[in-house]
Parts: sequence; C-alpha cells; structure tokens
Amino acid sequence: MYLAGIDLGGTAIKAGLVDENLKLVCKTSVPTGVGRPYQEIVFAMAQAVLSAAREKGISPDEIASVGIGIPGVAPKGIAIAINMYWHGIPLEAEMRKHLDVPVYIDNDATVAAVYEYHLGALAGCSVGVLLTLGTGIGGGIVINGKPFSGAHGLGSELGHMPIVHNGIQCTCGNKGCLEVYASASALIAMGRRCVIEQPKSMLHHLTGGDYLKVTPKMIFDCAKEGDRIALSIVEEYVDKLKLGICAIENALDPDVIAIGGGISGAGEFLLDRIIRASEGVGIFNGQKYADIRLAVSGNDAGVIGAAMLGLS
Repeated sequence: MYLAGIDLGGTAIKAGLVDENLKLVCKTSVPTGVGRPYQEIVFAMAQAVLSAAREKGISPDEIASVGIGIPGVAPKGIAIAINMYWHGIPLEAEMRKHLDVPVYIDNDATVAAVYEYHLGALAGCSVGVLLTLGTGIGGGIVINGKPFSGAHGLGSELGHMPIVHNGIQCTCGNKGCLEVYASASALIAMGRRCVIEQPKSMLHHLTGGDYLKVTPKMIFDCAKEGDRIALSIVEEYVDKLKLGICAIENALDPDVIAIGGGISGAGEFLLDRIIRASEGVGIFNGQKYADIRLAVSGNDAGVIGAAMLGLS
C-alpha cells in the first residue's frame, strides 16, 4: 500500500506516493490556478495523485490515504487559506468525492515538521518545533510523534506571536508579529533601507543603488565578507528572531527547534548567531533548553510530509 501526499501551493500542486519505507516512488506537478472554483482545484489535486500513480503502474486501490499540506488551516477538514481565497471550503469531503480513502489535512509548515520528525532534524524528539523563515514565518509542532495544531486546529501559527507591543502592522491584522521582524521580507526591508541610507555600503555597491535588487543571500554574502553594515543588519535580524525562540522555549520546552525556509540557506553562519543570541533567553537561567539546528527538508519534503500524515 502507498500513502499519497499533496503539497498545495499558490503556484503549483505537487503530488506523489510514498511507500512503506517512506520513499517517494512517483511524483508530478500541475498549476494550481488560484482563483478558479475550489472544486476544480480539488479535482486537479486528485487527478495529480492518480496521474502519478498511473505512471508507476500503481492502482488506485493501492492508495491507503491522502495527506494534504495547505497554506492555511483545516479544522475538521474545513479549509481556510487566505492566499487561496478559501474561507470555509469543505476540502476533506470534496477530496473524498474523487479518492474514497481517509484524507488528512494540515498546515504546510506542520507538514514540513512531520517530515523533519521522520527523516530530518526533529528525529527522536518528544517535542520538536520547526520554524520556516521565508516570505512569512511558518511554524510546525510535533509532540510524541504527532503533529500538534491545538484544540481547534488553529494553532502553531508561530510567525504571528507578538514580540513588539503596538509594533508594525502585520498582514494578519495584528501588530508586532514575529513575521514582521524576522521573515525574509523583513530582512529584505532592512537591506533596502541600507541601500537608500548608506551609499558607501557594500550592498549599495552590489545593487548599483537599486534597492529593489536586494536579496537575503546578498545581505548574508556581504556580512560574510565582513561588511560592517551588513553584519549589523544580520545582528538586528537575529535579535528579533531570538524573541520568538524565547517564547517557544518558555511555552513548549522543545527538545529541538529546527530552522528551515529560504533564510536557512545562510547555513552555519546564521545558525551560529542564532544559537549565541538565544543562550540564556529561557526564564530558568542555567537550565538546558532546546538544541537549535538547521532543517534538512529537500524539494520533495512537502509531498512526503503530507503523505506521512497518514501514519498518524
């Protein structure tokens, strides 16, 4: 038997099948087509699974379950995904019209945390947390091998923990969220200010003064070269991120906090600074808190992690 996984994104639907050894045996990808009727998108998701299965000679009867990672939440199978324009979509019931097997749905960051638990940085944890640092900040929590999203399926939104009172407006409607200060978008905004305000900086030189060319990689590369201004940007970024890590440690006391998402591409250069900044932030000074590691998620982690929802 095989477990089907679907990684639903704003651009593409990625789908595949995982065998009993948690190995991805087939996969495919089709455009999402955000904005069209949800029934069409769900049909495309189901067809992607069946198409991948056919190419490998796998019968639909050999599919034991379908797991779906979405850019939102799905309490009781009802999907809420703002960027998909989904508000109360009966995703589980709609999928079962096409694939009559158990359907499991969770937030895409939670799905990534499930992957990390089985095959990555959270392996063996009793309590593991994944922070995905990308355009926004996602959070996934795994407790005793099971994904945790709270009593109502609305939790683990770690990017929306407030860290600054009455701070910068967040897209969620609140102010001062971690995401506003420690996402890739926040880092880019800091770099752009540097280009505008610091004409002698390395960033200004590399961009030719065009602040729209700033990328996180460019900032980290300048910092690695020892550029004082770029280093100060990285330090400010890490200083905000540690506030989120402090809140996670005090609330959950995890074994491991894994750092994923595009920002994690800065590797040990960033990780070392996060670890140093986070030392002693827990309220019980001198006690052992979480190990902080880089996530290992690859390109297929969304599909494989979604399929793994069927294990629980």
